[in-house]
Amino acid sequence: MIRPLLRFFGRLIIRYLNKPILNYRSYQFIPLAELEACLQPGDVLLVEGNQRISSAIKYLTQSTWSHAAYYVGRDAGLRDKYGHPAALVEADLTDGVIAASLTKYLGYNTRICRPALITNADRDVVSNYVINSIGQSYDVKNVVDLARYLMPQPPVPVRWRRRMIALGSGQPTQAICSTLIARAFQSVRYPILPDITRENQREIMHIRHHSLFTPRDFDVSPYFSIVKPTIEKRPDYKSFEWNKERPSTDEPHTEGETETEPHAS
Repeated sequence: MIRPLLRFFGRLIIRYLNKPILNYRSYQFIPLAELEACLQPGDVLLVEGNQRISSAIKYLTQSTWSHAAYYVGRDAGLRDKYGHPAALVEADLTDGVIAASLTKYLGYNTRICRPALITNADRDVVSNYVINSIGQSYDVKNVVDLARYLMPQPPVPVRWRRRMIALGSGQPTQAICSTLIARAFQSVRYPILPDITRENQREIMHIRHHSLFTPRDFDVSPYFSIVKPTIEKRPDYKSFEWNKERPSTDEPHTEGETETEPHAS
């Protein structure tokens, strides 16, 4: 009796957390063809989500990124739940581990993280690991783990925030996206952000538990490079056409403040 009740409340919380935030703003728009042209199998696509759970994860990780998906490419022959060609594999809070189309994240702020040192053989192992995980579902029996995200900015000390990212009962079916991807890379011992100690003049790497990884870790990892589609096109910034009018701003113009030419951030 208790277990079905927990599942019921868990699903209610999931529906609430998955609702979008109305004031989300995208600072970039990368056409699908340009985004796909820059992606390679093995890449991790970070996403700044617009859901209620996204704001909580961004707060807890002190990062822009709230979601991560693994790029397997179209050659993997996957289809999303609508039957469209899928090039991503991700862990979704509602559907568990699924294949997803790149179109799902058009209009979102994204970042491509590439495991620059990985061998082709290890990359294939990681991709197969992720693909074989499709169908795993999130274990919602621990409703408390979900309820913690009902507060967009829970009053949690910084040192405890990372541990709050680990969802579920500790089983391999955890739904947090970065957990799945971290397990896949750890299967070939490719480093993300290992703990490092020095012993007898040698650096010893210690594997961090996969449940403690967050999307931000792929961004700051020294073993992943950042790929930006706009830069890959090598545009001539000297040819950019700038609006000569004063840019609009939500902040009032301070008296005595000197105006400068608009610039790209």
